[in-house]
Amino acid sequence: MLTHADLREMQNKSLKMQSWIRQQTFSPENIKGLRRFSSWEVSELILGMNQSTFRGRLATDPSLPAGLVEPDGRQRWFTLDEVNVLRRKLKVKGKSLMPPRPKGRAFRTAVANFKGGAGKSTVALHFAHAAALDGYRVLCVDFDPQATLSHSMGLTDVSEEQTVWGIMARDLVRETEAMNAAPVAAASGTALPRRAIPASITDMGLQDLRIADFIQSTAWPTIDIIPSCANAAFVEFASAQYRHLNPEWSFFAAVSRYLDQLPDDGWDLIIFDCPPAIGYQSMNAVFAADMLYIPSGPGYWEYDSTTSFIGQLSEALEDLAHGFGKTLSADKVSLPKVFEDVRFLLTRYEPGNDLHRAMFDAFGKVFGDKLAQHPVEMTRAVEQSGRFLASVYEMDYRDMTRETWRRARTSFDQAYGEFRGTMLTAWGNMNERQP
Repeated sequence: MLTHADLREMQNKSLKMQSWIRQQTFSPENIKGLRRFSSWEVSELILGMNQSTFRGRLATDPSLPAGLVEPDGRQRWFTLDEVNVLRRKLKVKGKSLMPPRPKGRAFRTAVANFKGGAGKSTVALHFAHAAALDGYRVLCVDFDPQATLSHSMGLTDVSEEQTVWGIMARDLVRETEAMNAAPVAAASGTALPRRAIPASITDMGLQDLRIADFIQSTAWPTIDIIPSCANAAFVEFASAQYRHLNPEWSFFAAVSRYLDQLPDDGWDLIIFDCPPAIGYQSMNAVFAADMLYIPSGPGYWEYDSTTSFIGQLSEALEDLAHGFGKTLSADKVSLPKVFEDVRFLLTRYEPGNDLHRAMFDAFGKVFGDKLAQHPVEMTRAVEQSGRFLASVYEMDYRDMTRETWRRARTSFDQAYGEFRGTMLTAWGNMNERQP
């Protein structure tokens, strides 16, 4: 017979093994670092310049970062900070190398599906890294209690108060206090009933935390993250309790309200890694998102799961629109939820596999131009990236054949390039409507 105590003992043993694995994966200090990038990568893959032209610019302009020169002098290696200095200072044919950035707040993308293994965390991680190499400032929000994205970003010691659960609990207290302090309704002469939040919640002091207290830095200087942890799984149970305490609390808009308080110029892109379920956390993610990106494997069961996901998500959003139509607080939240765009992306795709090609065609027939035309291919380098909690962009091409690494990077570059084009169009349209 086994109880919760036995499960706790199993977890403790697993945590010890996790610590050992972390030591093998990260540096001896258990801190993940970011490698330097070669002049070949910087010139041709990041800045889009001819390598000889790049070297000529370095030789003639002493104000440019020189990078770290190899002993034989054949190659230079640059930090991402140095790459961004180069991006700001260099021009190609008189054109800036800075990425386009529509005015207004950061663009928010939710990477979501409720089937495990669809590649949500992999896509979120690679898009974040690709965007950072593209010159964008990125904020990741890890909604998944599995915390794969957080671990891949190097964060392994996270308390539940630092996660989305802390944001939701903070929002509950603040929204309830605002409701209790609201004046009597002019039309009816009555106000909403006063809601009491127990001391077990208010005494945590989450309502006094600043916006920045939930955001942590990563090994990438232009990527920050709101992390997750295994203990954040109880947010589903806690949120149900919170809704009972205050039925008028628009729980699904908690993260959206939080993000609305961020400075417009703080980040360019916000990426959500959603849990494999439709619950309180995932609903917060999709409701805060401007665009929904749905990864799926290329098999029948993945297709079936994706179909079920969009159906259940549709029903959930419809229920929220009707259920809160009269009680939603007067802020930036609006119902029904509107997305700027929705896209489907096939992952673990093998171009030589007849079944995969057939499923790509099936997705295309159903979803039309909403299907991304550049699926993420399954390669040896992609398999290794998952094993070592690192993206292809973080992996050093010298650790494998350059062709193997380049093939994997090309696949993600193409997927990201298509994502970026969709994002910029939706971003521009969104901000044109802003007052």
